[in-house]
Amino acid sequence: EEIKTVSVKGKVVEPGYGWIRLTQFQERTGEDLAKAIKALHTENNGPFKGFVLDLRNDPGGLLNGAVGVAAAFLPKGELVVYTEGRAPDSKMQLTAIPENYARGGAANDYIRDLPEDLKTVPMAVLINSGSASASEIVAGALQDHKRATLLGTQSFGKGSVQTIMPMNNGAAIKLTTARYFTPKGRSIQAKGIVPDYIVEDGTDQSGNIHEADLTRHLSNPKDDTTAETAKPAASN
Repeated sequence: EEIKTVSVKGKVVEPGYGWIRLTQFQERTGEDLAKAIKALHTENNGPFKGFVLDLRNDPGGLLNGAVGVAAAFLPKGELVVYTEGRAPDSKMQLTAIPENYARGGAANDYIRDLPEDLKTVPMAVLINSGSASASEIVAGALQDHKRATLLGTQSFGKGSVQTIMPMNNGAAIKLTTARYFTPKGRSIQAKGIVPDYIVEDGTDQSGNIHEADLTRHLSNPKDDTTAETAKPAASN
């Protein structure tokens, strides 16, 4: 039986094996993921033997959704993503705690009652060049923590944070103020996430375009000799 919400689809593909596809990261994606996992667990009648998280052609969306999805599979408190920028307020560390993904914090922690086996079940994450932004944060975090094996093709490489700055005349400008880094300090920008196993799958809708192919894209700091090499700060 297939479970579908606005951004989450899931099914038990065969006894013991769950598959969930996220089409984008919206306000309720984390909660919908948790509901879908519980429903699949009930249908499966017990712990999974394997789990597939399908992020192919998922263009991303909300940052807290990415943290919530990663937190569903990682131990509480693990670093999911951090940002680096010139301004002090552009430096953020987002760990797998409810304050970083649930509206209302611990009181609305939608993953607290997920089945225990979700933290340890062997897991594959599927990505391709249409996987961007929040998708890359989730894939990079699960890869860095050695929580999942990544399959597919290199992701898009959208690793920048934009801030809207209002102006006096009523207009606003969008400034790129920071870059995203995976827990081990890899910048996603213009590099993307490289899967552990390259598998072409024919579902790629992006025409295999990456951020690095776009004119005037933000560079990756690892390629820029003037940029300081970012190192992950100690997680809280």
